[in-house]
Amino acid sequence: MVVYRQPLDLRRLQQFLAVADAAGFTRAAQELHLSQQALSSSIARLEAEMGVALFDRTTRQVQLTKAGRALHDGAGVLLAAAEHLVRQARDAPAQSLRPFVIGHTPAVTPAEVHSLIEPVLAALPELPITVIQMYPGSFHQALLEGRIDAALRRGVAVPQDLAAATIAYTPARIAVRASHRLAARRSISVSDLRGERIIVWGPPGASFYTDFILSTCRRAGFEPTITVNRVQGTPPASAVLDNEGIAFVTDPPGPTMDHQAIVIDLAEPPLVPVQMLWLPNTVSAARDLLVTQSQGR
Repeated sequence: MVVYRQPLDLRRLQQFLAVADAAGFTRAAQELHLSQQALSSSIARLEAEMGVALFDRTTRQVQLTKAGRALHDGAGVLLAAAEHLVRQARDAPAQSLRPFVIGHTPAVTPAEVHSLIEPVLAALPELPITVIQMYPGSFHQALLEGRIDAALRRGVAVPQDLAAATIAYTPARIAVRASHRLAARRSISVSDLRGERIIVWGPPGASFYTDFILSTCRRAGFEPTITVNRVQGTPPASAVLDNEGIAFVTDPPGPTMDHQAIVIDLAEPPLVPVQMLWLPNTVSAARDLLVTQSQGR
């Protein structure tokens, strides 16, 4: 027997989020321009429809119950997916297509991004694509707000309320200043970096790329000396321009940064993943192409 359940009211879900984030009905009602009584009645109706209590009202401050916390964890993504669907419906009759917007971290080079989107350019020639460099910490909110459609980063862990797939692996190389003692080498091994200062872009434990580099060096039999780059957001190879350090990069081998730095191949190079993040429960032909072309790679 099929049991009919009334679909979740998105307006009430939005009101629930407002109460939860404000930790009270008074402030939430003011933000929503509703009377406190109307807001309280709406939340009570939501609780009745779901068959669970969402707030513990026995304390001075309104607190989420276990059911409320579970709903809160997924509510933002669900509302964002609904807004995404509305945008798609509104854009459907338009003469010009809405751009597919990709955010990427500085660790994923523009050349890598272009290589990844080539199948999309070929399959969807009329679709405009916008590529934006962003810091990884801003991806989550940008996806929820619809400012980007996909995000590219170095990583493998899947965020709790986002969808993810590893769509490429790029060989790691190293960059050194043109005057560095290793600059004339065509290829080196990771073990040759023992005793060198390695420049990273985030502290251990806070950056997947840094942890990846540390793990690569440890597998080669040494504990690396690392320094966090004082300049953020510039091309990775730029980290060695004013020092004698080493930077792990994914640029092609040879001169770079106006010949001020040299990129050198690593023997048996470690492969650095490129992970794509997106909003679950959404549809995108361009995003699907990025995933399927990675499966055939």
